[in-house]
Amino acid sequence: MRSEPGIAAEISVRDQVSAEEWQLRVQLAACYRLFAHFGMTDLIYNHITARVPGTGHFLINAYGLLYDEVTASNLHKIDLDGNFMLRAPGEFGINPAGYIIHSAIHGGRHDAGCVIHTHSRAATAVSAMECGLLPLSQSAMFFYGEVGYHDFEGPAVDPDERRRLVDDLGPHDVMLLRNHGTITVGRTVPHAFLTAYQLESACRIQVDAMAGGRLKMPPHELCAAVPPVARDPRFQNGSGLEWAALLRLLDRKDPGYAV
Repeated sequence: MRSEPGIAAEISVRDQVSAEEWQLRVQLAACYRLFAHFGMTDLIYNHITARVPGTGHFLINAYGLLYDEVTASNLHKIDLDGNFMLRAPGEFGINPAGYIIHSAIHGGRHDAGCVIHTHSRAATAVSAMECGLLPLSQSAMFFYGEVGYHDFEGPAVDPDERRRLVDDLGPHDVMLLRNHGTITVGRTVPHAFLTAYQLESACRIQVDAMAGGRLKMPPHELCAAVPPVARDPRFQNGSGLEWAALLRLLDRKDPGYAV
């Protein structure tokens, strides 16, 4: 990756971006804080990225910050080649592995408004199970037949892996990285967060259920009927009630994300 000079310290990031990009930055910073709140982080590792509308650029966290330190102003903006389009103030740069994974998905999936890569505990545990994600709960059935799988290739530092990541993800919104973690794709930041939250919930239920004894598996035809219902506009939360509630939570408990 090539670096461009940093921004002048006396000019705020908000003054250098459009109103639309600033709102995207606020949403993305909120998403980081929510991951911290719900215990789905891995110290300073992993990334949540958002494509800046109408561009080939995306926003990514500075490598070295905890998720509850991410703000709208300290997100970097880079292009698909890893060049800084706008470098946030501070000493922290970009994790090369994060660049490899997120540039792959943003470059290969034009519907990927937001991409989340996690090492969350339960989902990583399920990624190591030969059976993969099982339809043991309604949360898991939302993804029935719609999960990609990518075999472990070591730390994601090889640019050649990008093609295989995109191929294995295919048209799906979620993928289990075997023995590693997950990738979640959303049209928007709220969509990606809620998908990742639902996936982690499904995986936590699976880990708990498999520790408890014999499992009751629902029939295939019932499982297969759940994803179309989840996508049906009549049943989707088009008004954004969940995301609005989550922002109220942050505004009460952790409002620093929006600066």
